[in-house]
Amino acid sequence: MKYKHFILSVILSISSLYSFADTYPRNYSIDILHYAFELKLSDNTDEIIGKTTISVLIKTADVKQIRLDLINQTEQRLQKGMVVSSVSYNDTKLIFTHKNDALIIQLPSAATKDAIIKLVINYSGVPAGGLKIGPTKYGDRSFFNENWPNNARHWLPTIDHPYDKATSEFIVTAPSKYKVVSNGLLLEESTLDKENKLTHWKQSVPVSSWLFVLGVAEFAVQQVGKFNGKEIQTWVYPKDRANGFFDFAQPTKQVLEFYSDYVGPYAYEKLANIQSPSVSGGMETSSAIFYAENLVNGKADNRLRNVVIHEIAHQWFGNAITESTWDDAWLSEGFATFFTLLFQENAYGHEEFVTGLKNARKSVYAYAKKDSTFSVVAERSAETGPVTSGITYQKGAWTLHMLREKIGHDNFRKGIQAYYAKYFNANATTNNFKEEMEKVSKQNLTSFFKQWLYNAENLKISAHWEYDEVKKQINLSINQTQFSGFLFDFPLEVEIFNADTNTSEIVTIEDINLKSQKLPIKYNKKPSALKLDPRTILLAEIEMK
Repeated sequence: MKYKHFILSVILSISSLYSFADTYPRNYSIDILHYAFELKLSDNTDEIIGKTTISVLIKTADVKQIRLDLINQTEQRLQKGMVVSSVSYNDTKLIFTHKNDALIIQLPSAATKDAIIKLVINYSGVPAGGLKIGPTKYGDRSFFNENWPNNARHWLPTIDHPYDKATSEFIVTAPSKYKVVSNGLLLEESTLDKENKLTHWKQSVPVSSWLFVLGVAEFAVQQVGKFNGKEIQTWVYPKDRANGFFDFAQPTKQVLEFYSDYVGPYAYEKLANIQSPSVSGGMETSSAIFYAENLVNGKADNRLRNVVIHEIAHQWFGNAITESTWDDAWLSEGFATFFTLLFQENAYGHEEFVTGLKNARKSVYAYAKKDSTFSVVAERSAETGPVTSGITYQKGAWTLHMLREKIGHDNFRKGIQAYYAKYFNANATTNNFKEEMEKVSKQNLTSFFKQWLYNAENLKISAHWEYDEVKKQINLSINQTQFSGFLFDFPLEVEIFNADTNTSEIVTIEDINLKSQKLPIKYNKKPSALKLDPRTILLAEIEMK
């Protein structure tokens, strides 16, 4: 999602106003298996004409109706929004109501337990959001969506919440000059008449509705190569053809290889990198990723490179494994941020990894000054306010880094692989992840998760030291100075420097958990210097005297 939120902090000033439980009306009595979206697009109007066929599994005998999200056309929206003309089953019209941005459909008598029924919804309207219809940076008309976190409802009738995952297809009729890109595999591209072309894409892997993608524009398309038999593609504006093909040549395949080896198999049928005016950073829509149009500049710079790595990481975390509610959005954003750093370490060296961690740490404390109440995990709802901030990304990533150090790199990797295998193409919670890590590490991680994920406070350390010649020991004083008084329990590494031998050694002090502690360290000679957290493995602001 949403790499733009990785760099934006403006929402932090208001995020403390929004802390609501996710009260979305989830319905576990049904399971939507598949959406088929038929859309007609035109250059003469911004109105879209839609026909959606939904395959629904009825899981219990008492289901009488289903609710879908679909934005209404209203005066407040300047007559933008959708109008439903009919809902049917087997060519029989069904009773429905469409108000307050909810489409309530009365189910047919055939909707018995374990039945799979197909509902057909006909509708039309000018989208008030979700699908951006307008010019690219070159002034050329285009159609691109931005569904995250709950904007699919502006143009598609769906369960617009991450808990429900379904396969999908887009059958799009549009003016012939356009190329159409979407999730999954291209099944058909046919000229209908002198003016229109039909394009049919189908994804056979289930995802949540905010991961459905549609881009319609004049594109230059390159088949970059293959990964495990799956196409790697680049889609850019024709005027950016040379720049875009150059910019996206790397490092997509290397990233796919690394995550497949470290985590588990890539879930989707292709990977397309797509230039788009609908996002300001990147959007990890499954198998077809959008990147801000201005990132394409022919320089293949680190900014775009890192966005590519981040958004591809989301194909594993956020897409294949999706958070069950917005409370756990860090399972998407924190993971993608950490695994971006992990790939950088593997590809570009440990120093780049450490630099990324240090920058992330600075960001955590800068964000916290703007909003000291935002914890990584909390009750949140996309219907009432922001569900992420920089804390979600950066502190979430740091939590994974500290967890890897706590349980060991081998155990961490085994835990990640077990977690991915268990919740592949499904939904998960923070507790689900914790359970898998506890199994492989044989450690109780409740306290660790509580203090780093559920607590909004951030650790601050004030330290000083002196040497006792008589006792031959370093007397190190550690004070926790965070404002709220919440006390962390953490290990601390101390690097001791010996000027005579031009060497140093690292000692670890376990279980620091008091506001003020004096810690003796046996050492035969007064050291020339001490450095706390020399390996950058503790999320803390440290002042050493």
